[in-house]
Amino acid sequence: MRVAVMASGGGSNLQQLLDRFPLREGSTASAEVCLVVADRPGIGALERAARAAVPTAVAPPREFTSPESFGQRLLELFREHAVELIVLAGYLKMVPANVVAAYSNRMLNIHPALLPAFGGRGMFGRHVHQAVLEAGVKLSGCTVHFVNEQYDRGPIIAQRAVPVYHTDTVETLAARVLVQEHRVLPEAVDLVARGRARVSGAVVEVDGEDNPQA
Repeated sequence: MRVAVMASGGGSNLQQLLDRFPLREGSTASAEVCLVVADRPGIGALERAARAAVPTAVAPPREFTSPESFGQRLLELFREHAVELIVLAGYLKMVPANVVAAYSNRMLNIHPALLPAFGGRGMFGRHVHQAVLEAGVKLSGCTVHFVNEQYDRGPIIAQRAVPVYHTDTVETLAARVLVQEHRVLPEAVDLVARGRARVSGAVVEVDGEDNPQA
């Protein structure tokens, strides 16, 4: 399955995908990262893609007259590279509705908390971890979910939990969560690429996994 990754920062989650799903002839992986799209130039994600010989594109939303025109540009890029699946890996901009509709149940996002808690508009990066610490919860983690029209509300594919300690800072908690992000995101992409994760209503059914709602 041909995968486009959208990123806004250093690209550590992107690196996990590049390592697991290389754009290389003869690869036996279930997917290949065929395009990296950034919302601004000069970010680490673009450098990682270049080192892996993966095509890149920069599409700053502010350069377009409307979300629809921005989305149309993204769709042109995805068609040009025959993209079948989109992964948002630290992408901090709103994906236009026309792109979400075109890639319904074919767009994944990773969020640094256990959704549906600590999600929604403005909840990204250190803001999430700060909210977790202020709430005094004992568990946090990360979530991979399909993207729909609402922030962080799409059907959940996979989650990983980590403990929250009373001595934690935003930085120590973020580092602990990031370790799990690096593990779960490639696993979730592999499930989707192999056709083992399917949306059924508001739930994702995974082959070989007990139904937690049964």
